Amino acid sequence: MSKTRLDIFKEKNIKKIKQLKQLEIQAFPQKSERTDTAKEALKKDGLRVTVAGRIMAWRGHGQIQFADLVDESGKIQLVFKTDVLDKKEFKRLSFFNISDIVQASGETFTTTAGERTVLVKKYKLLTKAIRPLPNKWHGLKDIEERYRQRYVDLNLNKEARQVFYVRTKLISLMRQFFDKRGFLEVETPILQPIYGGATAKPFKTHHHALGKDFYLRVADELYLKRLIVGGFEKVYEIGHDFRNEGLERSRNPEFTQIEFYWAYANYEDLMKLTEELFEFLLIKINKSLKLKSNNQVFDFSPPWPRIAYKKIISEQTEIDLEKIKTEESLLKEIKNRKISLNLAGVVGYAAVLDTLFKKVVRPKLTGPLFLIDYPYELKPLAKRKADNPQLTGTFQLLVDGHELINAYDELNDPVDQRKRWEEEMELAKKGLAEYQLIDEDYLRALEYGMPPTAGWGLGIDRLMMILTDQKSIKDVILFPTLKPELKL
Repeated sequence: MSKTRLDIFKEKNIKKIKQLKQLEIQAFPQKSERTDTAKEALKKDGLRVTVAGRIMAWRGHGQIQFADLVDESGKIQLVFKTDVLDKKEFKRLSFFNISDIVQASGETFTTTAGERTVLVKKYKLLTKAIRPLPNKWHGLKDIEERYRQRYVDLNLNKEARQVFYVRTKLISLMRQFFDKRGFLEVETPILQPIYGGATAKPFKTHHHALGKDFYLRVADELYLKRLIVGGFEKVYEIGHDFRNEGLERSRNPEFTQIEFYWAYANYEDLMKLTEELFEFLLIKINKSLKLKSNNQVFDFSPPWPRIAYKKIISEQTEIDLEKIKTEESLLKEIKNRKISLNLAGVVGYAAVLDTLFKKVVRPKLTGPLFLIDYPYELKPLAKRKADNPQLTGTFQLLVDGHELINAYDELNDPVDQRKRWEEEMELAKKGLAEYQLIDEDYLRALEYGMPPTAGWGLGIDRLMMILTDQKSIKDVILFPTLKPELKL
């Protein structure tokens, strides 16, 4: 088999590493003596600096060589001259390639072209790269290589790096917001004996020492509410949840979520707090409550519209949920209106209604808006409304056809909670693919008494898509889940 250009390049660099070793020059030394970042070195002429970073460009002109050195702070030009370096040092520049990480010491000056530059008086190789960075991403065979080799993407794509600076800032601001209001940040188990808190397929694993199967959590909810039973009144958690589902534009099996629970509050309090949170985040990150994303402008100025779930179903499908209250009648209405849905593994009134909403109704809702008062069948962990037990005190925040937040008054009646779960288990026997299990320990906790509580979960990845105007969730997750790589 003939060698590729990459094979030849790698062989040359491996040979250079061996030659460096023979010259007693380390290709991977332990320490750098950097004193200044590229940004700091750019401040003015006459600075004595030691900078370090990756060589991203090299321009040779006989007795003078120029290189672009890039670190996290930015780029600065280096110049190597034969009248500054001795002949042996200048000749050893031939060991350098683009992608190598180097250290350079010298004095800053401005060239006749007006570019701030370091006149290098001493240099050191810090890391000899074996592979070259590609010149342009369109040269890669598969667009997913940007996600698979994120370490390369971040070197070449300034816009990608900026997305993740925003992500870090977003999470930091969320902590500030909730900490200031007296919420306690906590950590709950990721590995759980019973998955719960959401209707989703879990990832399953086995604990050999205990001889027992465990699940990666699908939500933080049930453990956070155990803490409310335990006497904490305001708790939140930022962490990863896992759902064993397909890869989609707005779905990743591993995702980041913030959940909080607030004792003695209800979902009306949560809607007000949510508007305050978004006002805080958007002013800090976007400098405006009007956000451009996906070729639209979303105005987050409060108050946001509140629309009843049954009303929006009626408006978009002409199905009256006041009359259609069984699975059979709902399926008949869907068929009569020639609505095409994939109902494989979808069993029961709630599951069919939820599929109808997600496929037909939700994509049309631009928002931001609160969709409120879901039927109790759709929310097995939500408390019924006192004035209408067929409904729950719930809302979802919808933006650009995406659910960003799911929130409700928490069901704290252990008898009703058991009944809801038992109903789901019966549907599972009939073929329902996604359902919640009965958690006896959680029911025991409720029997000790949980105060009236409201809480919500917000998907940070989806919020990031809107904040940074990204079309795929893969663009806001540093290392998204990908199909297996066929060849390394």
